[in-house]
Amino acid sequence: MIPLLEMQEIVKQYPGVRALDGVTFELRAGEVHCLVGENGAGKSTLIKILAGALQSDAGTICINGAQVDIRTPSVAQSIGIGVIYQDPHLVPELDVAENIFLGHEPLVGASPFVDARRMHDEASSILARLGERIPTQTRSSDLTVAQRQIVEIARALSRKVKVLVFDEPTAPLTGRETENLFRLIGDLRHQGVGIVYISHRLEEILRIADRITVLRDGRRVVSVDADGVTIPQLVQWMVGRELSEEYPVIDRQVAEEVLRIEGLANARLRNIDLALHRGEILGVGGLVGAGRTEFVRAIFGADAITAGHMLLRGKPYMPRDPADAIAQGLGLLTEDRNGLGLFLQLSIRENLSISSLLQYIRRGVIDADAERRRVAEFVDALRVRPPNSELRVDTLSGGNRQKVVLARWLAANSDVLIFDEPTVGIDVGVKYEIYVLMNELAKEGKAIMVVSSDLNELIGISDRIAVMCDGRIAGILPRSEATNDAVMTLATAFASIEGAHA
Repeated sequence: MIPLLEMQEIVKQYPGVRALDGVTFELRAGEVHCLVGENGAGKSTLIKILAGALQSDAGTICINGAQVDIRTPSVAQSIGIGVIYQDPHLVPELDVAENIFLGHEPLVGASPFVDARRMHDEASSILARLGERIPTQTRSSDLTVAQRQIVEIARALSRKVKVLVFDEPTAPLTGRETENLFRLIGDLRHQGVGIVYISHRLEEILRIADRITVLRDGRRVVSVDADGVTIPQLVQWMVGRELSEEYPVIDRQVAEEVLRIEGLANARLRNIDLALHRGEILGVGGLVGAGRTEFVRAIFGADAITAGHMLLRGKPYMPRDPADAIAQGLGLLTEDRNGLGLFLQLSIRENLSISSLLQYIRRGVIDADAERRRVAEFVDALRVRPPNSELRVDTLSGGNRQKVVLARWLAANSDVLIFDEPTVGIDVGVKYEIYVLMNELAKEGKAIMVVSSDLNELIGISDRIAVMCDGRIAGILPRSEATNDAVMTLATAFASIEGAHA
């Protein structure tokens, strides 16, 4: 049987880096073929070539046995290739139907006018095919993340998609939304659509894959049927070695208090009391909507505080804005590293040194040599790949972008580091590197707070876990008492109490 998609001996070269080195990948109609590998393995580059966003330097692509030349994204769309990215690319001002048919709107006869009624009817029909009832007049800015993802899928189906790529689709989704997505993927598979699925969540891979291809350092390591494959096997193929431990051994000493929070409140938070110590990794858990991100934004001066007070190193601390917090030694690795944590069009060097430029100014001028030397030290210490500080950050993988954000705060001499969802979209090998870096920083005396929706991650790396529910701290668990059940009990504590009195 001729494969639906064949990518043969694909090569992509950048200055000093071979991103893809003769990669071959094929997809059959009606199958889910999962593509996995560490950050920087070449997955995104391969998909960008398939989507027409990049051009390969060598190799061929065939659809149903016929060679195609995918020069632009519009060409890819015209031959039935669609890509659903982690962050949906919708036009906020347009409604659902307008987004679905953007660029190929149905017209009234031979006129240049859009047939709005037909467009909304066809959009509703496509959404019904997906088992969804989103009103097609709804502006996309009013949709949830999961609904925006559905609209992206509907957009692809409106172009009679044959190959549909999902790139880290579940990263922003809740458990229920993830289950709905898997149901949709199953329906599309039965309709004959070929699915390419990319995820760092290996449990998901083993659950939905028919076949698995592993990339490492721009090369294909293996392509196998998914039956019988285990997570340890996948990890070994991905990183080229066995990871005997998922989390590093905690061997650090918790020292004096650095940050004290008493009665902290604002429009979202209620009477929060908490302390953070040198040498400590303090986890912050809770369900979606519990107020975790709002809590760290308030500490960092990004959200207003209406009540309570804080002490930093024993002195009153009430930052006017993030710049004030940075000046006092705090660093925030935001959950949205692309939108809020990085300047994607700037280089690694510019991103890394932007919060510490004053260190390099000599007689009113930036000492470029000193800046480059300092940046090179952090690039080397944190193993940023590729190790070229003049590369634009938007060419890096998710894990290496996270390392650049961390390096920025270390270069700015931050001694209180707040990580908000630090390993979302990061592969298992680089996750371990991030955990090791956190552990080493804590051992050096940094005070670290980690917000995560991954309970196993919190339990694996934290000395204590503060569990939030409805904008409050429901309880604080020492490492010895932190289990999934204990965390979830606290995460639903106030909801259960309020439900009993409703």
